[in-house]
Amino acid sequence: MQEDTVTTQPPDARALKWYQGVSRYSWIVLTVAVLGWMFDTMDQQLFNLVANVSLLDLLKDRVPEAELQGAATAWRGSLTAVFLVGWAVGGFVFGILGDRIGRTRTMVITILMYAGFTGLCSLVRTPEQYLLFRFLTALGIGGEFGAGVALVAEVFPDRSRPMALGLLQALSAFGNMSAALIVFAIQDTNWRFVYLVGIVPALLVVWIRMGVKEPERWTKAREEAADGGAGRELGVIWELFTDPVLRRNTIAGVLLALAGVGALWGVSFWLKDLLDLVARSLNYTAAQRSQLGTAAFFSQQVGAFFGIYTYAVFSERVGRRPSLLLFFMLAFASVQATFWLTDSPATAIGFAALMGFCALAPFSAFTIYFPELYPTRLRATGVGFCYNCARILAAAAPLTLGNLAGVFARTHGELLGFRMACSAVACVYVFGLIGLIFAPETKGKPLPE
Repeated sequence: MQEDTVTTQPPDARALKWYQGVSRYSWIVLTVAVLGWMFDTMDQQLFNLVANVSLLDLLKDRVPEAELQGAATAWRGSLTAVFLVGWAVGGFVFGILGDRIGRTRTMVITILMYAGFTGLCSLVRTPEQYLLFRFLTALGIGGEFGAGVALVAEVFPDRSRPMALGLLQALSAFGNMSAALIVFAIQDTNWRFVYLVGIVPALLVVWIRMGVKEPERWTKAREEAADGGAGRELGVIWELFTDPVLRRNTIAGVLLALAGVGALWGVSFWLKDLLDLVARSLNYTAAQRSQLGTAAFFSQQVGAFFGIYTYAVFSERVGRRPSLLLFFMLAFASVQATFWLTDSPATAIGFAALMGFCALAPFSAFTIYFPELYPTRLRATGVGFCYNCARILAAAAPLTLGNLAGVFARTHGELLGFRMACSAVACVYVFGLIGLIFAPETKGKPLPE
């Protein structure tokens, strides 16, 4: 394939829609990146959807029945925190590798990692083994994002790049929906079979190796580094802190990502746990509670698709920073409303969609905005650092939620205590507002070289 970055653009390219005048190869790259990220998110969510039932199964012979649910909740907080740390470590390591060895090579390695170790989660016999395999899965999941985003950003023309990246992130919701459908179909048989399906993404590697090459931007940057150009080394992470502009951008990126990741993994993805408590108070059976949680999660992801894409459109109209400000405020309000007002199946489905729309929308910024903050030689490194440093910091959110829920439950009851804990952890959005103080506006500007 000789087409690499874009189709030659006519003089009136500004009059074209974002998807017009784009080369066939660019669409192939976007498709590959979308599938990689969709499968990535699918493998992430398989755990969230079977966490409770799998932990109850693993703990049933070592914890008294009266303490079983509490122990499962505590272990879930630990597993989520370990997963976020592994996600971050993978993002750091493979972000640097993405700049040094290439975007496509890095995607191949990371997809094989997250698919393989997701499958191995089906074999765990203890919570400790579960922790290990979730950590190893997370290494691959964390590394795939930066490589895929950098690849798409460097192949699409500047006028099309924001919407292409917004679509990449929006379609990740279908990966989450796929996880919900898999769990809905298989969980009643055995939760271990759910993880076996997670091996399927490894097949994508064959297509990547056959059809996708390194972007011209990255190839040029590698050649300049090989020629010994001063300050042109690839993937030198400390440049994110020694250069004043990159340091400011990195601080902003980490704080913005901390708000989104912390709230999502620390609160939003615990919606199924809230619904389990609500459904118990309504005397639902275990099977009915599981189905309600899965249906609400699916509704949440439908809302997420539209929210993520809406941010992309809105940010192209009014700018990255004002769009983030709006959606951070909407996200905080939607989380509070969802965790305080959900009291029936009907309200659960509606609030799940609303929270998905608002709380997932800022993630569109992480694909559109972060690549615009860094030059080619540091793009995967910078994107990986912002997203994954936030994951390390955000690991405190699910641990805090689990601990607060236990403390509040002793004085206010299990359901009210859980609502109070979620409400408190949602205040992590404050970090996003602080990050906007440092964040530059990049709307309409080309990628820095």
